[in-house]
Amino acid sequence: MDTLYLVTEDGKEVDIKIPADSETLYREIREKSGAGSEAAVSLEGPSGRKLHITPRIARNTPLTRYMVRVHRSKGMLIDEVNMDLVCLENRISELEKQLSGQCPPAIEDLKQDVKSFRHKLETTKHLSWLNCYKELPPSCRRLQYRRRSDAKQKVVREQFLQICEQHISEEVRQCLRLSSFDSMLWSDEEILLLLQFMFTDLGLIESIPLDMEILRNFLFQVYKNYNEVPFHNFRHCFCVAQMMYAMVCKADLVKRIGDMEVLILLVSCICHDLDHPGYNNIYQINARTELALRYNDISPLENHHCSIAFRILELDESNIFKNMDKDTYKHVREGIIRCILATDMARHNEILSQFKDAMISGFDFNNRTHINLLCMVLIKVADISNEARPMDVAEPWLDRLLQEFFTQSDAEKEEGLPVTPFMDREKITKPSSQCSFIGFVLLPLFEALCDLLTELSAMMVDPVKSALEHYRRLNEAHHKGSLAGDLGPPSPTKHVLKSQSSYSIRKPSISFSQHPDLDEEEEGAGLEDISTDEEETVTEVAVSEKTLKFKISTESTSSSGRKSDPGSRKGSRERGPASLTDEECPCRKERSMSEAARSPGLVRRLRTLGERLRSASESPKCAPPSPASLKCPSAPPPQTERRASTLPKVNRKRFASEARKGWRGLLKKREEGAGKSNGLSQDPVGDSEDSGVNNNRKKNRTVEGSPQRQHWVQNLVSSLRGKKS
Repeated sequence: MDTLYLVTEDGKEVDIKIPADSETLYREIREKSGAGSEAAVSLEGPSGRKLHITPRIARNTPLTRYMVRVHRSKGMLIDEVNMDLVCLENRISELEKQLSGQCPPAIEDLKQDVKSFRHKLETTKHLSWLNCYKELPPSCRRLQYRRRSDAKQKVVREQFLQICEQHISEEVRQCLRLSSFDSMLWSDEEILLLLQFMFTDLGLIESIPLDMEILRNFLFQVYKNYNEVPFHNFRHCFCVAQMMYAMVCKADLVKRIGDMEVLILLVSCICHDLDHPGYNNIYQINARTELALRYNDISPLENHHCSIAFRILELDESNIFKNMDKDTYKHVREGIIRCILATDMARHNEILSQFKDAMISGFDFNNRTHINLLCMVLIKVADISNEARPMDVAEPWLDRLLQEFFTQSDAEKEEGLPVTPFMDREKITKPSSQCSFIGFVLLPLFEALCDLLTELSAMMVDPVKSALEHYRRLNEAHHKGSLAGDLGPPSPTKHVLKSQSSYSIRKPSISFSQHPDLDEEEEGAGLEDISTDEEETVTEVAVSEKTLKFKISTESTSSSGRKSDPGSRKGSRERGPASLTDEECPCRKERSMSEAARSPGLVRRLRTLGERLRSASESPKCAPPSPASLKCPSAPPPQTERRASTLPKVNRKRFASEARKGWRGLLKKREEGAGKSNGLSQDPVGDSEDSGVNNNRKKNRTVEGSPQRQHWVQNLVSSLRGKKS
């Protein structure tokens, strides 16, 4: 271990073994130099230049000792406060003994003063550095994370002001533009210096312009207003800002969208989680916290972050926008609010779909709406970009996030609130949660951005795909170990997550293609009783959308002259019975599948239904998958969806209307022909037109039905009726 050679102002020589972190080194210098616990110390080199106290300080020799300067505080010290309290108690005790039971009013007043003073020390949060602050009761566990002590904040500010003029080496500059940058290797004051460097390197100090001293005050105020929570802390804000800085440099966004938009993005990243309590919007809304009541359940945390950010900017000493005119300030304020509110995961699908629509119509960098959408997507990508970093950098952050999740789910169980599924420590594992989040949320967003900014693909998409493959292998290994005795067929969603752009949970919906005769209501009723022990694919986006009661639109639309949405009920009535099928309208199919994907447990039930019916069609002892195959057991199952897709459009519509009649029409025909035969009616279900579709369906049916078929249909119909009632 290296040695640091120092000398105090009174000539005392001090030798210190250099520890691993800055805080320990600072404390040892203060103790060995004889400074008080509240005094600040600084180092000066042989030339009189101030040195930054860090383990990376330049090594010296006993002949070139550094000078230790002690800066003593003129205010009351901790020892003096404690001494005053002890003296007051001793004085009261002595007076009580002398008066032998007689207590004048002055003594009572003194007792009350001592009690109020003690109560203030025990209950005032900003006096917690006196070590008299009592822990909160278990019922207030959501408030257990507090700010850093005033003493620590003071040390960080002093250290930051000492190094704020230092030069950043070229090696650090290049590392800062990479996704592999690890913030855990840097102290708080050094992170503040790197944030200051980002503004300088992007040319924002000169182009906006910004006052350097006010910028430093702003950065320190932001540092003070982040809580010491496991994940959503000051270092997370730096990671988001650093990833944004790397993307801006890589894609040259200063020239593409302008320096004002880059300023908005950088400030939004720095402020996007200010005063985060460690409990997300789902908890805030369900627990009816003060934030949820204040902001009416509409993105309570994000609105709170915006409020804290602009309260900091209201201070003259930290208002970096004080030199802007009103119109420019209004534009910047709207941009920051828009970007921070975009980090609410309840709006993920809304923003992503709007951005994809802009890409389809042709993205225009001169279109203000397109630029706003791009900024929202950029800050969302930066906010959840942890998986784009190397595994040794991303894993510790994932552990911190899961710690927050598990703490919240424990609080929800204790307080009797709905337990958030993806946070329950008893239901999820790290690989399963990562596979769901990366495959369904993160990767589609990253790929949409890189379709526009292709320079970012190697930095963002490729590492995320590698991470997804890594967690997918871990998840498969975990399931193989936990389901070793399960001999059932493999799940069709096992290999849905592949390195392609179509990361979606729509694939299990293909199970319906084998059974076009199920109508929508009976289909929903029949799925109610299907259950399985497999994990549900639940993401934060789906749960947040379900919890959020209100939707915020990013564009204002006029009610006059509005066309009915093809997916709305009004649009459905206007189209009439001859509406397009899902095969003819891919947009409708995608929307319906995405809505089904967001329903908790629906994909799991669809997958199980497909497996059961598929196994039933393959086994001679089980019921075939459809009534058509029952009439001709030796014939293969009819490829109904394939035939429908190859028919002309008119016949396709008639086929869809025939299929929608489903089991109800089948049951009706069976009851009408009960006196004629023991089996089902030979007539086709639905209209009696001699169309090509009905002819094809007649060919797959026999004259008489078997008892096995009758028994199977009766059981299925009774089950559907029971569930529907």
